[in-house]
Amino acid sequence: MEISGAYLRVSIPEQRLELLEGGRAVMDYRVSTARNGPGELRGSECTPRGWHVIRARIGEGQPAGSVFVGRRPTGEIYTPELAEQFPGRDWILTRILWLGGIEPGFNRYGPVDTAWRFIYIHGSPDSGVSGEPASHGCIRMTSQDVLDLFSRVAAGTRVQIVA
Repeated sequence: MEISGAYLRVSIPEQRLELLEGGRAVMDYRVSTARNGPGELRGSECTPRGWHVIRARIGEGQPAGSVFVGRRPTGEIYTPELAEQFPGRDWILTRILWLGGIEPGFNRYGPVDTAWRFIYIHGSPDSGVSGEPASHGCIRMTSQDVLDLFSRVAAGTRVQIVA
């Protein structure tokens, strides 16, 4: 697919997210994708492949470290002490870029729909972004990096996820 303008490319093997403009990487971030590897099926806890768009930008104006549940800020700010209180929690912090697949039958509609799977690019505690696959399907970034990326992309920006 030929893309004009800026887009994001997520490499599952490299655990990297690049912001590309004119085919050239202008920003490069370390990420953590799914512990279960690539895949599109609902319930798989895999990171979906293919072409997507940012369908919604969530969290603008919230402080860094804001905790989100169900795409809503809880009013909490992440701290190591909060993490100790909720040891099994999958932390979604700071900002959310909610992805929607654009390839019908592959990552859109039915049991493979990325948006219905609630797959995001989102902030995470720094320890959750080791450059190793560790998420439940989402693309994790440090809070600092997701703040930077959030300021550079709009809803509708294309995202290519490759395995």
